[in-house]
Amino acid sequence: MEKIYIVGGKRLLGDVRVSGSKNGTLAIMAGALLAKGTTILEDTPCIGDIQTMVEMLQQLGVHARMLGKNRVEIDATEIKNCEAPYDLVKKMRASFCVTGPILARCGYARVPMPGGCDIGARPVDFHVKGLQALGATVNIEHGYVEAEADKLHGAPVYLDFPSAGATQHIMTVACLAEGITRIENAALEPEVVGLANFLIAMGAKISGAGTGTIEIEGVKELRGINYKVIPDRMEAGTLAIAAGITRGEIVLSNVTSEHCTAVFQKLQETGIHVFQGPDFVSIKADARPLATDVKTMPHPGFPTDMQQPFSAMLAVADGTSVVSENVYERRFRYVAELQRMGAEIVQEGRTAIIKGVPKLTGAEVTASDLRAGAALIVAGLAAEGRSEISGLEHVDRGYEDIMGKLASLGADIVRMGIPPEAAVKLA
Repeated sequence: MEKIYIVGGKRLLGDVRVSGSKNGTLAIMAGALLAKGTTILEDTPCIGDIQTMVEMLQQLGVHARMLGKNRVEIDATEIKNCEAPYDLVKKMRASFCVTGPILARCGYARVPMPGGCDIGARPVDFHVKGLQALGATVNIEHGYVEAEADKLHGAPVYLDFPSAGATQHIMTVACLAEGITRIENAALEPEVVGLANFLIAMGAKISGAGTGTIEIEGVKELRGINYKVIPDRMEAGTLAIAAGITRGEIVLSNVTSEHCTAVFQKLQETGIHVFQGPDFVSIKADARPLATDVKTMPHPGFPTDMQQPFSAMLAVADGTSVVSENVYERRFRYVAELQRMGAEIVQEGRTAIIKGVPKLTGAEVTASDLRAGAALIVAGLAAEGRSEISGLEHVDRGYEDIMGKLASLGADIVRMGIPPEAAVKLA
């Protein structure tokens, strides 16, 4: 079993480039099923989730492949199979969003209920109601969602919660539905806007992306294009937090600053200096961070995906912080692992009270999900002694070469199997 080994206490210093967006790329790959012809996606992250989606598209009979490290080619001129395989959908929730595009192209789709990180209930109700509003008959039996429609038509769709996944899913289906679809209480996430821009470039008629009301006028067909995905705001946030907890000084390139506003503002509240340029951000921390309170909310609020790594930093802050999780109820599964490293955290329901300690100490810990893995890496960078982090399959899903990037900034971090006695670096 491979682990990440970190000897903490090294300041992060230097420059590093942020990869393309994981969530943005996955939504666009599903959207590419709508188009006839070849689509080339540029700056896609080289991570497990992208490979899983490539395999998913291949199982549908679509031509899909990686072109080198950071490019993906998709030709969905033909969709030969309307049923997505269980073994792939169970790995990753985003793969469920192929349902609508398959339905729009073929009139029928059968997709297993989704899996992914165990961070709480994430029902597909909003997705299903959207498909039904557009004229699909949907049955859920034996763990599968089966959707059928002779003809899809535009309709008003109201989301009880501004779900990014549901907004993206309904928007893609509506592109080939006859008439006008209006999504109310739509998600505002940058990845929603990125998907809309991609679909528009393919020939879709969409307005209002990035606002609470998105309007889509259906067209007869879409075409393949070349498209560059947006930077990954979660990776940018994670690296910025890592700089903060190590009292480092780094410059992140390939960053869209306005996508990260909530995280950067919270970092400033802790006394960390943040300078935002047009496509870069510099982070400088020269003292112990100050405590602050955090409440996760849909965009433009503080992102739930950044709650865990930010909480790891607050574990060594000066003072007591209160972190409230308002999106997923099991986002605090990492707390016990941070406590093994010496963190003083009391969790009650969806709230964690974090009393900052002067230092954390290295320990053997396990990542329970993707962002929990990020939190443990962040904690390990600042901890005294050596930390051993397992559960790397979660980290691999969402971070491209996170160990290499941190090592380039001066972190004492490696990845290997059980370390041999001769591993001087980790002695």
